[in-house]
Amino acid sequence: MKKIVVFPLFIFSFLLFISCGSTKRVAYFQNHDKADMALSVRLYDARIMPKDVLQIQVFTMTPEASEPFNLMKGSMMSSSSQSQNQNQNSVYNYLVDNDGNIVFPVLGTLHLGGMSKNEAEAFIKSKIAPYLSAEENVVVHVRMINYKYSVLGEVNHPGMFTTQNEKINILEAIAQAGDLTLYGERDKIFVIREDSTGRKEYHQLNINDANIVSSPYYYLQQNDIVYVEPQKSKARSSYFSTSTGMWFTMTSMLMSVATFILAITK
Repeated sequence: MKKIVVFPLFIFSFLLFISCGSTKRVAYFQNHDKADMALSVRLYDARIMPKDVLQIQVFTMTPEASEPFNLMKGSMMSSSSQSQNQNQNSVYNYLVDNDGNIVFPVLGTLHLGGMSKNEAEAFIKSKIAPYLSAEENVVVHVRMINYKYSVLGEVNHPGMFTTQNEKINILEAIAQAGDLTLYGERDKIFVIREDSTGRKEYHQLNINDANIVSSPYYYLQQNDIVYVEPQKSKARSSYFSTSTGMWFTMTSMLMSVATFILAITK
């Protein structure tokens, strides 16, 4: 009787131990009560990089005054009948070259590489100002329209994504990809990043650690690639399932051949 009681208790204790261990591997921000949030106090500003696509619009009090600075799709210059209430889809986009430059109407080549959105707007406004009177009250609007990133590996919906607000962090990116699967390594998430010179770098993140919000890689830059490494158990099971299927297929074929040979030799 004593053995009958002890055995279920042993099984229950074993299952409880496994569940606690699993939770520790899966739960995010496990040390949130000890993390130093003061280090995370900063506002992120995306920087213009080579191959970014920019949408730039110039507004003035008199619509005709800004027309030479606003290229529209389908024409080199907007006609006088077009107003500043143009649909944004008709605005000409500017591709930043490898040197960080664009070619802007009237002003020519402008170097915007490395600037934030606000810095680029102020810079273009300063270049336009000599051509217009102060009464025109020039306003320049710059927007990155190809702020994309990729999420690969052990997530539920891997793929390439685009954000509209020029700011996204690693957790939001993972959420867009449907969160990590149970087989994803929470402490082995890699960000692959390319700088303005084309140099690539890898950085490992751990979302079990609440201090991730203080990492310089917490916010993603445009064209970042996020890779979630699978657990070793998943990699092994994937290998063995493939190998087992192959061996079963080969064994089945050999048995079929052997049966056929036996049949014709009788």
